[in-house]
Amino acid sequence: MLKDNIQEDLKQAMLSKEEEKLSTIRMLKSALQYFEIQKGGAGYSATDEDVIEVVGREIKKRRESIEMFEKGGRQELADKEKRELVTLEKYLPEQLSEEEIRTLVDEAISQTGATSIQDMGKVMGSLMPKTKGKADGQLVSSIVREKLGV
Repeated sequence: MLKDNIQEDLKQAMLSKEEEKLSTIRMLKSALQYFEIQKGGAGYSATDEDVIEVVGREIKKRRESIEMFEKGGRQELADKEKRELVTLEKYLPEQLSEEEIRTLVDEAISQTGATSIQDMGKVMGSLMPKTKGKADGQLVSSIVREKLGV
């Protein structure tokens, strides 16, 4: 189970004294515990799908921070966020390539009969279950916009 892998990686980071990795994994564990409490109280245990959702949120936060730090000229902070991102990405399933995403978008457009940007919600609705945790939502969205002619 993914949650067990995170706990094991936490132990390994402690033993090898990898401070940055340790703090990233602790932050992830904290986010998971918060998620579990929000979802079902003290007795709830996160499933692998829940873990992937939480990791995805944390990755999104890192990407946004990297962008902001780079715009603000704070490269050392952007680099730290990038290292955290690498640690977090280990817990996601293998990511879809852009070509695979494009194929899924084409299939979703033909299945939903989408013809314009007004149909974007229908297309994204059918795509998200297929791409959740396996592709960056912004990339999927930009490909859908491109295909629908925006």
